[in-house]
Amino acid sequence: MLSKLNPREFNSVYKIMEESFSENERRPYEEQYTLLERSNYHVYINKDSSSGDIKAFLAIWIFEEFTFIEHFAVGKQYRGEGLGSLLLSELSNKIECQLCLEVEPPVNVDAIRRIEFYKRNGFYLNNYPYIQPPISKGKKELPLLIMTSGGSITREVFENYKNILYKNVYSVI
Repeated sequence: MLSKLNPREFNSVYKIMEESFSENERRPYEEQYTLLERSNYHVYINKDSSSGDIKAFLAIWIFEEFTFIEHFAVGKQYRGEGLGSLLLSELSNKIECQLCLEVEPPVNVDAIRRIEFYKRNGFYLNNYPYIQPPISKGKKELPLLIMTSGGSITREVFENYKNILYKNVYSVI
């Protein structure tokens, strides 16, 4: 179901990204596209078998200690069919280390629904204070939480993951 993104298909992925993430949660087009040149950054897609349209994507960073899911979205017309759960399961089987992702704190219905979705798919909420640095110049920092697959993590592991993200994804250390 998941296949590697061909850079020629990036426009379709970015369109889903624009539909699914706020301005502060995504980079400008060129900056996002440039990440495809990084050896530890990968985008996996799921296509509609009849139309060839991209239905969903996962953008990940692979590190030695864990794999970070930076963006994960299903196109609006394909939501509610269980596709997201199938793709997370497939990614878990494909990646041999712990998965990690950021979520908004459970302060509104959408954030709670998202956290519950990840919990149903084997993720654990780690209640350590975390601020996502600005994803790009001119963007704002965001108060978020970290979720991990396979179990919760200790404060020490959390600090290590945070430092890896700050250095490699957000370039702030």
